[in-house]
Amino acid sequence: MLEQDGWNAIKAGRAQVAADAFKAAIALDPKNARLYFGAGVAAYLQRRDADAKASLEQALQLDPKLTDARAQLAHVLRRQQDFQGAINLYEVVVTEVPGDAGARDTLDRWQRELDLHERMRLAVGDHFTVSFEGREDADMAAKALESLDLAFWRITDVFGAFPQRSIPVVLYSGEQFRDITRSPSWAAAAYDGTIRVPMRGALEKGEELDRVLAHEFAHALIRSLATRNIPTWLNEGLASVLESEDLGWAERRLAKVSSVPSLRVLAGPFGRLSGADAQVAYAASALAARRLLDEAGGAAVANLLRDLGEGVDFEAAFLHRIQRSFSDFLAAP
Repeated sequence: MLEQDGWNAIKAGRAQVAADAFKAAIALDPKNARLYFGAGVAAYLQRRDADAKASLEQALQLDPKLTDARAQLAHVLRRQQDFQGAINLYEVVVTEVPGDAGARDTLDRWQRELDLHERMRLAVGDHFTVSFEGREDADMAAKALESLDLAFWRITDVFGAFPQRSIPVVLYSGEQFRDITRSPSWAAAAYDGTIRVPMRGALEKGEELDRVLAHEFAHALIRSLATRNIPTWLNEGLASVLESEDLGWAERRLAKVSSVPSLRVLAGPFGRLSGADAQVAYAASALAARRLLDEAGGAAVANLLRDLGEGVDFEAAFLHRIQRSFSDFLAAP
């Protein structure tokens, strides 16, 4: 029953509930490989990658034929930037499920990504390392480093917090970006532990480059404060506020809709939204995040994020750090 509760919680997006269920189940049945697999999936969803890796390795030690655990472990290694290790594991997965076209597609895509990264050059700054493909992109890499450094000092000053390590940045062509990140068509960049940016076209414009890189650095800083449990509206809203002081675009966008989705609805991922719905979601999140920063200040919001990363319930953390309930915040005009 605990195992089923864990999988049901994962399907419902309740990673902490799942983690607790699998932990309790393991205490009762410590030789059950599938329980460690479930614990690894829950930890992965919470971005506790070291814990995920340990649980998945334990699952495979107990049952070396547990292909799902091997595939999940490969995803953990990839997020930890161990691209070759992830590919080695996924090559085994493909041999174990030879008829799975999705597994073959994933392996092919990861191999293309590794091939591309091995061809790339590197520009190193004080706080970022920027990978780019050819000499013709060297000037763009230099511009990216300059833009990122400006964003670094501006955004860290808001929170009074700094990332603990240098942040990797990869500059792609538009086609490479879509192939590797599988981001929705409306995405201008992505952050998954690495800032990934398509550099052709609009991003060759200085203001757009500054905006997009600041947005993704904000995500990186937010992730350094809380690796899990952040509602999407808070994550994307803060990044949108910190990319630029001008939120006129958000006000104009919401003025065109008859109803604005609740922040409770916007707690889930935006990735499956259509372009128009995504614009509304980002606009509502940005205005809410700006109000939160104006009312509570950056230090309080940073502490809220830290509490979430430590597993504190969102509404309890909000009340403690913002000094008002989340329901009161929602009800305010």
